Amino acid sequence: MSRRSKRRHRQQRQGKGGLPPGQAATPTQNSQRGTKGRALLIGAAVVVVGAILYAVSGSSGRKEEIALGTITNSAPSGTSAPAPLLPLPTAAVVSVAGGSGPRIVFATPVYDFGQVKGGEVVKYTYVFTNVGGAILQVSNVQASCGCTTAGKWSRQVEPGQSGSIPIQFNSVNFGGAVGKSITVTCNDPNQPTVVLQIKGNIWKPIDVMPQIAVLNVTADAPSNATTVRIVNNEQAPLTLSVPESNNRAFATELRTNQPGKEFQLIVKTVPPLAGSVQGQITLKTSSTNMPVINVTAWANMQQAVMVMPSQITLPAAPLANPVVSTISIRNNGTNALALTEPAMNGKGVAVQLKELRPGRYFTLTVSFPAGFEMARGEKVELSVKSNHPQFPMIKVPVIQPPRPAPPVVPLGTPAVTPSPSQ
Repeated sequence: MSRRSKRRHRQQRQGKGGLPPGQAATPTQNSQRGTKGRALLIGAAVVVVGAILYAVSGSSGRKEEIALGTITNSAPSGTSAPAPLLPLPTAAVVSVAGGSGPRIVFATPVYDFGQVKGGEVVKYTYVFTNVGGAILQVSNVQASCGCTTAGKWSRQVEPGQSGSIPIQFNSVNFGGAVGKSITVTCNDPNQPTVVLQIKGNIWKPIDVMPQIAVLNVTADAPSNATTVRIVNNEQAPLTLSVPESNNRAFATELRTNQPGKEFQLIVKTVPPLAGSVQGQITLKTSSTNMPVINVTAWANMQQAVMVMPSQITLPAAPLANPVVSTISIRNNGTNALALTEPAMNGKGVAVQLKELRPGRYFTLTVSFPAGFEMARGEKVELSVKSNHPQFPMIKVPVIQPPRPAPPVVPLGTPAVTPSPSQ
């Protein structure tokens, strides 16, 4: 290789930053290399510190947003938005923000009093809290029956405060499992009515089921009977006296199903019966907790054939629209009832007879056309023939108010003549 070629080769290597083999770097070259390394380290440190500050500020911002119950999903330009966070529970939002209106929450909407002795009065106070952001107003508290009553309740409750509703249940006429409801009316927009419940078991030394013996009878079948079940709930065996009735229209019979434990009281009607009658049946017992058993007997005298309703009442004449009326006929007698030849003497009226329960229950559908009008003094009625000896012809009258009379002009009133058109 010539000298010129060697020199050119050495210059090319030096231009690329390299050194010839065996030649050490000069002080100037070492200084330039150190300056470049320090610049790189400083730049990396700045980037790391900036990333840490950004992370800390972002975390602080999100903590504030979470405390307020809202999240802002914003991100710097050119970066992806962070994943949306799950919404806070409703209770947490309400406790912080307070809500826009009143909200009622009961601590115990269903109260189970367990078991009490028959005749005891159960008392309980329902507690509620206004977890909303406005005044809660409780306008009404209504129990499902007269056995349950409400005392003086909290009518206005501030946000975050609690109120109470005292309830009293009288168990005197109940036995076994029982449940009653109480309806609370308030200005909570989400639930303006809240239904509370009180339930439990009523224990009695002796169960009498039912306490009222109801017997339905008719003129052609005045005899009827029903059964009252008597069960002893005490450990000691029960003995019962012969039942006594204060009304001769009722006869009684006591039967033993299980000695000392379960009995049957048979109550029968004794004809003739003068309409509906009532009586009291008394039995003495060996129980000190319930020494006397009283059973009310009631006999309801029904007609052998019942027609409901007993008449058809139409709107004022003439009918503006068609009118359909349905008549029910029920047979309470012992023999099967047969109905034939349904008819209506009104003009344009259609009648249809249906036997829903053979020999026992029928319907008559009467269709009046639009414009139907009864003439003054006209007698219009629905009729159907029957095989019952006491009711050979069943009739249902039709009543319709007459057409309104035109106004009467008093005598001497000058007639008003319309002026000719111009």
